[in-house]
Amino acid sequence: MSAGAGILDEIVAEKRREHLHRDLTPLAELWREVAALPPARPFADAIKVPGTLRAIAEFKRRSPSAGAIRPGANPADIARRYERAGAAALSVLTDARFFDGSSADLRAVHAAVGLPSLRKDFLLDERDLLQARLAGADAVLLIVRILPPATLAALVGVARQAGLAALVEAHADGEIEAALKAGAGIIGVNHRDLDTLAIDLSLSARARALAPNAILVGESGIQTRDHVAEMRAHGVDAILVGESLLRAADPGAALEELVS
Repeated sequence: MSAGAGILDEIVAEKRREHLHRDLTPLAELWREVAALPPARPFADAIKVPGTLRAIAEFKRRSPSAGAIRPGANPADIARRYERAGAAALSVLTDARFFDGSSADLRAVHAAVGLPSLRKDFLLDERDLLQARLAGADAVLLIVRILPPATLAALVGVARQAGLAALVEAHADGEIEAALKAGAGIIGVNHRDLDTLAIDLSLSARARALAPNAILVGESGIQTRDHVAEMRAHGVDAILVGESLLRAADPGAALEELVS
């Protein structure tokens, strides 16, 4: 996620406050509802195709670091544009306060297209994951930096049991090792240092060396075709891009241009 260390702490604190007022449907009932759903769309298969760099195209209206990006954007419209442009999967920001998103955006994207969708948010517990699945997510983001090791490992297991793929986001070498220890099969490499906001695209090359068998997703700072070529050279399986696309007049055309 694109946010400095201070804002990251603020976001997580806000999430914990939100948890005090959320729906408290018993977990057993949520599990029954999840079990009745059709199978999730295959996120991992969509983003790993040998010899091809795949694109996860993101929907968000704003971010703490970039401010307003595409105020009032319609998630279904953007999702259809991304699908026509060849996106392999979609990422949907569902945080309300900091990203102007919601679970309704995720539901709209799921209904509009046939691509698998990632719920990108600051997810902290089992209920978060089950609610993501019920809102149409096929995958969830788990951030190493905000989850204790035991919690991270448990949530990777919950995701698997709920039929969700888990994209485990890491930055430093130690976080990549923690992701692997937790059982992550898909690792998102955040090129952004959350303390300084500096971008280092070489991190994905180090991540590939540390995690040779993982599905690797390059995140943050990928804005040009040269950046995409660098990701290919690093052995990345997929890139997650959003801000540069959403600032363009036609996000779909911008995606096609980026990955052509």
